[in-house]
Amino acid sequence: MIKAIIIAILWSISPFGEAKVGIPYGILNNVNIYVVFTVCFIANVLVFPIMMFFLEHINRHLLKWNPYKKSALFVARRAKTGSGAQIKKYGFWGLILFVMIPLPGTGVYAGSIASYIFKIEKRKAFLGNVIGIFFSSIIVWVATIASMQGLG
Repeated sequence: MIKAIIIAILWSISPFGEAKVGIPYGILNNVNIYVVFTVCFIANVLVFPIMMFFLEHINRHLLKWNPYKKSALFVARRAKTGSGAQIKKYGFWGLILFVMIPLPGTGVYAGSIASYIFKIEKRKAFLGNVIGIFFSSIIVWVATIASMQGLG
């Protein structure tokens, strides 16, 4: 069970899944539904401070390296076009909505990048991302439990 929890946490901090993959993974591997929700949610929340540290301190040095710069600009454009209009128009609430949608390309990674690009105050950006992650996690958690009960 510890192995399943660790893998669920790793999925939850991964840009390839976040809690959208960590929660179903944990539930499908018989981890207690409340434990899985809690650890995956917290792991996903921890991505924001890590991303902000990276964007504010490490990113500027890596931008001097051309291959990194090209991929960073690509990711920034995607974050801006995927969330830009919504976040520009609705600000904090748009950020929550964007992060909350449990689809690929949304979530705390894109939300952190968008917060950085649109210069949303860090505390507001953190709160918006946390609220969005919470609702996204609830949606995935409930959908996974409901589908598991339908299978049983």
